[in-house]
Amino acid sequence: MKFQLVKNISKTTAPVFILKDEDRIDRHGFFKFLSDGDRKYLVNFQKNFPIKKEHSHPLVLPSGVKVMVIGVWERAKFNHRKAMMTARRVIAVARRERVRNLAVSFEDFLAKDNRDNRKTLAEVLATQMEMANYEFVKYKTPQPEGWAFVQEVGVVSEKPMPILNEALKQGQIVGEEINNARTLSNTPGNDMTPQTLANGALKIGEQYKVKVEILDEKAMKELKMGGVLGVAKGSMEKPKFIVMEYMKGKRSEKPVVLVGKGVTFDTGGLNLKPENGIYEMHMDMSGGAAVIHTIAALARLKVKKNIVALVPAVENMPSGSSYHPGDVLTTMNGKTIEVLNTDAEGRVILADALEYSKKYKPRLVIDVATLTGSAISALGQRASAIFSNNARVEQKMIESGEAVGDFLWALPLWEEYEEDVKGTFGDVANSSKTRYGGVINGAMFLWQFIKSSQETRDKGHGGEKDQIPWVHIDMAPRMTATENEFLAKGSTGAPVGLLTEFLKKF
Repeated sequence: MKFQLVKNISKTTAPVFILKDEDRIDRHGFFKFLSDGDRKYLVNFQKNFPIKKEHSHPLVLPSGVKVMVIGVWERAKFNHRKAMMTARRVIAVARRERVRNLAVSFEDFLAKDNRDNRKTLAEVLATQMEMANYEFVKYKTPQPEGWAFVQEVGVVSEKPMPILNEALKQGQIVGEEINNARTLSNTPGNDMTPQTLANGALKIGEQYKVKVEILDEKAMKELKMGGVLGVAKGSMEKPKFIVMEYMKGKRSEKPVVLVGKGVTFDTGGLNLKPENGIYEMHMDMSGGAAVIHTIAALARLKVKKNIVALVPAVENMPSGSSYHPGDVLTTMNGKTIEVLNTDAEGRVILADALEYSKKYKPRLVIDVATLTGSAISALGQRASAIFSNNARVEQKMIESGEAVGDFLWALPLWEEYEEDVKGTFGDVANSSKTRYGGVINGAMFLWQFIKSSQETRDKGHGGEKDQIPWVHIDMAPRMTATENEFLAKGSTGAPVGLLTEFLKKF
């Protein structure tokens, strides 16, 4: 899809009239571009059919010009969140009506909480429209008339600042990488394997000159990654450990390390999942896809930062060689994991990845995982859960999410929860002693592998200032799109937008 800042609307372009509940169509900025007959037609149309927020009207005017009239919230309730949803809705309506070229007014998306930063708004609009223009059709027979995708969006602004064109391009790049992550996540399990995920990272390395290394099973054995190797035992597909190093910042700057869960199919292992949700489990590598394509977005935007992405990639399958409930696995840092449930495999592989991240002496570690169904029970499907040992970083990430539509909600990381993840026969257990608070217990398990070592604490250190700043995002609620958010079924691509926005400024 092409975005362009324009002054006029061509005859082959459908103007979009976005109207708040109390707006008159004859006061819209696009009204002046119409002929007298078309103007009269639209005024009469609004008199006879008041434009409500749920309504969208594709119309062919007397001159033959096609327009779209879309009703949204009243002006007092219109905010940045609703502006982002409106951007998606415009594309959804255009696709439904097979409109290839359209024009929108930038001013239609201004709200009291976003009008002071027009550049950021332009970026976000391009991102949201690009996301709405996506559908996973790789395995479908092409339609004779072609797929219904928008080809061009002209943006008309009353204050056409030169910076807006660049902002639209940058926002489109982020949207494209979100969609690329969605394509990886949507790829079915017969094609999505640890090697496939590794190939996706290698391709990005070649395209954007990012250093990529793929550790094989032998290398992981040498590193004593017992968590990754234990989970992978049941599958014919060999595990891969993906390392991407994007080092474009100052040589003296410590990197941020992103860690993404890469379970390319999760059956639950010997603790087999029920049939009603197992078909979606090729998307259990969505955290891995997100960090891989965050690196791609940063590279394309030429962000001057040092960022590393790590993805432990495995299949979790039942077989005669699978790891068992009751097994005790020894991880890279020597801590042991008592396996109480083979379907709590994500945290087991992330334990090794978090330990590996420490070799970079990072200034921040962010892990992203479709970790727990409990996160969905706690938050629904509108926001991911965030945990952190650093309140400032946590708040900055929440603000970045609000800006780009990748919403987060903070949950506690209190030491009282540590009792729930202690093992009986191992240092930690991968499943809690209680059925409650599963999303918190998943985070608390990971915290055991990132916080200061016992040796450091024994020397009198280990307070917050001595800890590696760490963020855990349980993105299970945002793995798939929900009704009424104007995104195609399947993966959402979260949290590529959030990570990119945050890392540009951190």
